[in-house]
Amino acid sequence: MRCFSYIFICLALLAAPAARAARIAAAELAVVVNDDEPNSVAIAALYRQAHDVPEKNIIHVRIPGSPRRLSEAEFAPLRQQVLSQLAPGIRAVLMVWTAPYAVECNSITSALTLGFDAAQCRAPCGPGKVGPAFDAATAGDANARLSMLMPSGSVEQARALIARGATRYFRPPPASAYYLSTSDRARNVRAPYFPRSGRLPAQELTIRNLSADVLEGAQDVMVYQTGLARVDKLDTLRFLPGALADHLTSAGGDLLGNFQMSSLRWLEAGATASYGSVSEPCNYWQKFPQPTVLLKHYARGDTAVEAYWKSVAWPTQGVFIGDPLAAPYAR
Repeated sequence: MRCFSYIFICLALLAAPAARAARIAAAELAVVVNDDEPNSVAIAALYRQAHDVPEKNIIHVRIPGSPRRLSEAEFAPLRQQVLSQLAPGIRAVLMVWTAPYAVECNSITSALTLGFDAAQCRAPCGPGKVGPAFDAATAGDANARLSMLMPSGSVEQARALIARGATRYFRPPPASAYYLSTSDRARNVRAPYFPRSGRLPAQELTIRNLSADVLEGAQDVMVYQTGLARVDKLDTLRFLPGALADHLTSAGGDLLGNFQMSSLRWLEAGATASYGSVSEPCNYWQKFPQPTVLLKHYARGDTAVEAYWKSVAWPTQGVFIGDPLAAPYAR
C-alpha cells in the first residue's frame, strides 16, 4: 500500500497487524570511518560498542579536509571503495562524519545507496525518481543498501545520540507524535498527509495534529514534523529516545550552512534521527518524509533508517542523519 491519495486507508493500517520482514540488525550494518578525522574514529568505536556491530563490518576510508560537497568524480572512487568492502548480508551503511554530506546536488546518502543521479542536477527543482524503498514492506539489499550519516562535530553529543538510539523498551513509554500545520504555505505542503489526531494503543502513542507555528514545552516527543525555514522553542522540548524530527524547507540538509535551520539542530535538541535537503528541491512533498508512511513503518517496529527511507518517494536530494538502528517500537 503506497500512501498517496489513500490517506484514510493508510491511517487504519497504522494499528493493523501485518506480516513484515525482520528489521535491519547490527550484524547487517556496515560502519564507514574517515581515518582522517579523529572524531569519526572515536565515534565509530562508541557506536560499534553500543550496538554490538561486528568488527568485520567496519570500513576505513580517508577524506582529507572533510569538504561539504564532493564532485561526482571525487565521489565515484569513494563509493567503489565502500561497496567493494561490504560483506554479504549487509543491508545498511552508516557513514560517521558530518561532511561531506552532498555530492553535487545529490545527498551523500542517496548517492551511496542509489548511485549518483546526474539528471536531477540538471533540473534540481524538477521531479525526482521514485526510490525503491518507498513504502516497501522490506528495504535494504545488495542492490540498494540504505545509508545514513552520523554527525561527528562533537564526540559528547554523538555519545548521547548513540545512547538514545540504543535504548530498548520492555514497554514503550507514553509518547506523542506532533504534526504542525504552519502559516508558511509553501512549506506546509505535507499537511494533507498528516495523520488524524488519535491514539495507537499498542504503542502508547498519541497523534496530535495541530495548527501552529511553534511547539513549546512538550515533554513526550517521539515524532515532530513541521514546515518552516527555522523552528523555534526546541530547547523547551523533551525528545524521547528514538524520536524522529524534521522540517520541510529547502536547505535543512546543508548541515553546516546557515541560510536556513540545519537538520543538525534536531539532533542537538534530542531527536535521534532527522532528514533535510542538500540542494533546492522546490516544495514537492515527495522529496520529504511522508508523515503517514513514516509513522506507519516506525510504529510497526522498523529501524529509523528503514522508516525514513521508506517515507521519502524521491530521495535523491535528501540526507538521512542520526542513528540508523534506533527502533523504539521493535518487538
